[in-house]
Amino acid sequence: MTTGPVNLRRADTRRNNERILAAAAESLADTGELSFNAIAKAAGVGVGTVYRHFPTQGALVLAVYRHEVQQMLDVVPALLREKSPPEAFRAWTTDHLARYMMTKRGLADALRTATNADDEDVPGKAYEAMVDAVATLLEANVEAGTIRPGLDPETVLRGLGGLLFLDPRADWRGQTEALMDLLWRGMRPDV
Repeated sequence: MTTGPVNLRRADTRRNNERILAAAAESLADTGELSFNAIAKAAGVGVGTVYRHFPTQGALVLAVYRHEVQQMLDVVPALLREKSPPEAFRAWTTDHLARYMMTKRGLADALRTATNADDEDVPGKAYEAMVDAVATLLEANVEAGTIRPGLDPETVLRGLGGLLFLDPRADWRGQTEALMDLLWRGMRPDV
């Protein structure tokens, strides 16, 4: 029966892909550059494996970007199941969005140079998806009565844009909490 080895190979391919994306994201966050040799070494795969998954640096940059955005979006339903709406909003902002924003600087520079005819507006699509994630979190909080209705998710996301200026070597958690407190006060139902 051939399905066993094929499934194992697919699982191995997925693991390699994940390790390559993680190594590339870390490299972009640290240096803003991509070296397929360094990524292969960090991912524990051969450089040929990196090229098989991502034939160009542009393809790898776009994949890292999509992967990081997707991780941020995928966690929203789980947070809302596991935490109260205000806790979910804060956890998403601090543990996911702030980390993403800090690492995005290197990725943003690389993304500008990545070209792919099939992906006309990858950052625009990602932004729309993030606005939808914020809308989901806001809606849960409105239903819980913890924020006022009628808030524009895009405006809230712009308010969170200050996270771009966090320094990963400084007290970024404290700074994120301070920004969240400020934003939360403006969203309260009694304002």
